[in-house]
Amino acid sequence: MNRIWFRCLRLVGLAFLVALGAGAQTTAGPFRLGIAPHTSTRVILEMYQPLRAHLEKALGMPVEVQTAPDFTEFARRALHHEYDLVVTTGHQARLLQTDAHHIPLLTYKADFKAVAVVVAKSSYKTPKDLRGTTTIGLSTTSLVTLWGQHWLKSQGLSQVPVRYVSAADSVAQLLLAGEGSAGFVSLANFQKLPPDVQGALRLLAESPAMLGRVYLLDQGQAAKKDRILKELWAFAESEAGRQYLEKNKLEGYRPLKKRELESMDPYAAEVRQTLQQK
Repeated sequence: MNRIWFRCLRLVGLAFLVALGAGAQTTAGPFRLGIAPHTSTRVILEMYQPLRAHLEKALGMPVEVQTAPDFTEFARRALHHEYDLVVTTGHQARLLQTDAHHIPLLTYKADFKAVAVVVAKSSYKTPKDLRGTTTIGLSTTSLVTLWGQHWLKSQGLSQVPVRYVSAADSVAQLLLAGEGSAGFVSLANFQKLPPDVQGALRLLAESPAMLGRVYLLDQGQAAKKDRILKELWAFAESEAGRQYLEKNKLEGYRPLKKRELESMDPYAAEVRQTLQQK
């Protein structure tokens, strides 16, 4: 009787292990490529399709491009480890490194700058002309918006409000519709606007070069670090990668410089503060 009972327990145990294994296979999802919402979701999905396809083939598993409604929500999701590989601007990259132990991999060669743009034919010729108006930026934790708010303050315009929207192309359209005086976007996104839209705007101010988009690996994927880094460099050398880098005026990948991420601490602190308030 004891032998029969022992055999039954073994069978139950084996069945449990098989079910557990099947459950693990069922819940294993795709490799998640998280892209900060620097433009519309449609553009992001299209822009990162070549990298997605390259990683999918190289890793031998599905790769899915994901983003978020705004920069604040993106930072929150990344801090909660909802992405495996993250591409976000330097201030959020620093936050993810310090607060969630993400592993920085590389950045782009091209300088990253924020710009204040106005309608070309408008009366806004100098910063002081913005007094009494409303400006437009991306979400409160976007690097270009944070820079814009610092710039307004430096011009004695800290009382000028910023209206927050979801994408750089929305900023341009709202300016052209007369719903704001100036908008804050990245120089790269300004240069990617359709020629007629770009031609209808002009630059009012430009930031110094800052740390732009950084690739980081979630700590849960640390074992894949060398492989992912190798494939990113391989992508940059591929025909699809060269076209991607040229089309988006990114010039190529480069390693991060010493203390480059640390330089973003003041902006990272502002993102942290915003997240703690919500």
